Amino acid sequence: MNKMVLKGPGVIELEHAPDPCPERDEIVLAVSACGVCRTDLQITSGDLEARTLPIVPGHQIVGRVVAIGSGVTGWSLGDRAGAGWLAWTCGVCTYCTRGRENLCPRALFTGWDNDGGFATHARVRADFAFRLPSGFDDLEAAPLLCGGVIGYRSLLRSGIRPGERLGLYGFGASALITMQVARHWGCRVFVATRSLHEQARARAMGAEWTGHYEQAPPEPLDAAITFAPSGDVVVSALRHTARGGTVAINAIHLDRVPTFSYDMLWLERSLVSVANYTRSDAATLLDLARAIPIRTHFETHPLARAAGALERLRKGQVDGSAVIVM
Repeated sequence: MNKMVLKGPGVIELEHAPDPCPERDEIVLAVSACGVCRTDLQITSGDLEARTLPIVPGHQIVGRVVAIGSGVTGWSLGDRAGAGWLAWTCGVCTYCTRGRENLCPRALFTGWDNDGGFATHARVRADFAFRLPSGFDDLEAAPLLCGGVIGYRSLLRSGIRPGERLGLYGFGASALITMQVARHWGCRVFVATRSLHEQARARAMGAEWTGHYEQAPPEPLDAAITFAPSGDVVVSALRHTARGGTVAINAIHLDRVPTFSYDMLWLERSLVSVANYTRSDAATLLDLARAIPIRTHFETHPLARAAGALERLRKGQVDGSAVIVM
């Protein structure tokens, strides 16, 4: 197998290794595509401290089953499968037993704790792999497995309801998918982004209004989701949220959280974080992807140029999602 290995902040190298063998509860995927996420960028750059080194990044994995552990049922050789950020949870803690496995304190994550999908092969816990909807080829499916799922969870955390006004702050890969779900639910969508290209795309997809982060939408927002990893953007979204509204922060890392007047939070506004996802979230999003159907936008990069894809993401040059192809 070939794999891109993170050795330290900013140091990622192509290596060759024997093909992996599955543990008892694992399947091995021959990877066809792996989406590139901003979390990958934060881990490889050192903004998020690596939990183990060396490690293979990547957690939006699509492939075919080529090996099956002795304890696995329900998967067959040749099945198409996907894997995402959540690699394992304990199953017995308070969070796991109450349907909140995304908060499991012992959880392991793909590309952070376990080797991920910037490789020709990936080992995956069979019970944390997903069956992918028909109607999506491998490249189209990859962005659903993190940007799509975490965007769906952000919608749930925001509390948005049909007919209400939703603000999306940032319009990258996750927001592109999130908007399609919100529109399917009958929400009114307002998009703030610096990019004129992204503003035009948002309007073409049905946004009622587009503008810059600091601009006020024409109406107060019932809820907002921030995708940009900037505390300033979070405060801007809160400033434009109506009484009783919620701002959900779709980020694993923010540059900072600036001070702001309590008046912005008063009148029962809420500021909430979004952490990981549950397997139920992923299953629901994949069903929605088939029903809507969701369309993803992506550009492709060969495995050996994964570092270049990460650099394009850092510079804000990626059109939609970046997907590594093997």
